[in-house]
Amino acid sequence: MDYKSSITPGFCPDCGSILPLLRMTGGVSCYSCHKAYDESVYGTMEVNYKIHFNSYESRKAEKQQGSQKTAAAAEGPVVSRKCPKCDNDKMSYATVQLRSADEGQTVFFTCTKCQFKESENS
Repeated sequence: MDYKSSITPGFCPDCGSILPLLRMTGGVSCYSCHKAYDESVYGTMEVNYKIHFNSYESRKAEKQQGSQKTAAAAEGPVVSRKCPKCDNDKMSYATVQLRSADEGQTVFFTCTKCQFKESENS
């Protein structure tokens, strides 16, 4: 495999091994092939992320307009579960691991008709 044709930041350009963390000295030596490199071997490692959250204001506007979500526009998979508030027989669900790893997950159910939410520890 030709490592020089596909140099990846943080990996040795000669042998492909993971390079150690950059020290304050400004250089780094590969643990495998022992070649020395300057900080440019890491390339540009700046990454920008954009995280989208559901907006409380957009949900509030939906309710004011009187829009009802249907099963097709549910916030997750739809199961047959009776809503305790409106007796609708379809609810969407999402699972999250909120407790320790050796315990079950928490399931959040949302009614596809009235948007009533409830949780269940499984």
